[in-house]
Amino acid sequence: MNERVSALDASLLYLDHATTPMHVGSVAIFQTPDEGFDHAQLVELISQRIAFVPRYRQRIRQVPFGLARPVWVDDSNFDITYHVRRSALPRPGSRDQLNELVGRLMGRALDKDRPLWEMYLIEGLEDNRFALVTKTHQALVDGLAAIDLMQVIMDIEPGRRPPTGAKWSAQAEPSAIELVSSALTESIVHPAVALEAVKAGASQVLSLAGGIGGRALGIATSALSLATPATTTPLNVEIGASRRLATVDYGLEEFRRLHRTLDCSVNDVLLCTLTGALRIWLLGRGASVSSRSHLRAVVPFSTADAGSPVSAFLIDLPTGEPDPIVRLRRINYETSRLKDVAQLLGAETIINAAGFGPPTLHALGARLASRLSSRVYNLAITNVPGPQEPLFLAGSRLLATYPVMPLTKNQAISIGVTSYDGRVFVAVNADFDSVPDLADLVGGLDEALEELKQAVKASGGRRGRTAKPAK
Repeated sequence: MNERVSALDASLLYLDHATTPMHVGSVAIFQTPDEGFDHAQLVELISQRIAFVPRYRQRIRQVPFGLARPVWVDDSNFDITYHVRRSALPRPGSRDQLNELVGRLMGRALDKDRPLWEMYLIEGLEDNRFALVTKTHQALVDGLAAIDLMQVIMDIEPGRRPPTGAKWSAQAEPSAIELVSSALTESIVHPAVALEAVKAGASQVLSLAGGIGGRALGIATSALSLATPATTTPLNVEIGASRRLATVDYGLEEFRRLHRTLDCSVNDVLLCTLTGALRIWLLGRGASVSSRSHLRAVVPFSTADAGSPVSAFLIDLPTGEPDPIVRLRRINYETSRLKDVAQLLGAETIINAAGFGPPTLHALGARLASRLSSRVYNLAITNVPGPQEPLFLAGSRLLATYPVMPLTKNQAISIGVTSYDGRVFVAVNADFDSVPDLADLVGGLDEALEELKQAVKASGGRRGRTAKPAK
């Protein structure tokens, strides 16, 4: 019997819209090996490894008359070359040119009549490099039954692993009569589930996602935060289908030094830097910023709980605070209250157990953020630690990896952060029309980080006590 789409995955499918496609993306940049790397080699590699992620050869099949949730079925017409595509930049392709191309790719919805993923080999990058750009629907990656394809095609050594030798043939798809029959049988065995499926329209799923988001996702925050709508900001406007992408990276040791000096987590330093950049950007736009101004972020964190490897939290980022050290202390106070904050370092356990975990964990974070009503937060920020040893794709060394988080309704910006091999990589995905000044926001990250370092230097590196939030 074909597996029925879970309630969460069904809600993500219903939330999919032309202006808010529910796919999560990534941009991975590799050094081309001396022997070269091309599209044919990539197709061969994925053909050898795709058996580890069988969902990537399945598509969604709707049940007639909406009698039950859709089912996963093998795609009898599966063609890997349809999903693994090739593109190129005019040599030597710059980072800005790559970001522009990725922005265009991310704005295009996936074909729902086929398995819900695409991968692009982007050739022609400067310094003899190439990029892999992935688009994966959140319904495809749940972290338990399915993981991200990038996670299974990467190796910890440059040598190439032998092929799996596994052969695959699609199971016959159920007929419309069989789908209806199974739905009716389910309605007898589980009448409450069937009734919910019949009643659930797109608008009801949207309402459900917002209404139960806090309870279902275990968001650690006060009842007041969930009950109070987030402040309206330039980040919360009606958005279109087109996207802009900006990326930047830093040495991880910069953040580690600040974390040791200020007696806080590396994550606190990252959030403080992002908050400072958002403050600079808002002020540059002429937005009203007072001492009490803040942006509420939904921040999915990876945890040590293998049964639920990602938890989401609402955090108020003090964009109105001019002092970077006080800003950091206020963020530290917020994160220190979180129920599972002690488990954040457990993400390393997940990564070591599952290989290259960040792509899957970022997808899980996006799933959590997408289900929470956008009325209670201003933007989503994912921060997933990655392996600190180099990884390889068929002998090509991974140099950089940028997670591209989707935008939800009335959310003009999302931010993805990951660390890998001694560096921190940040990608800001934005609505094309409402954020024409995305470069200013990303430029503000440099300014905010330098501002924090100078403030620490001026204070003599003294460790302050964690400050309580302003009343």
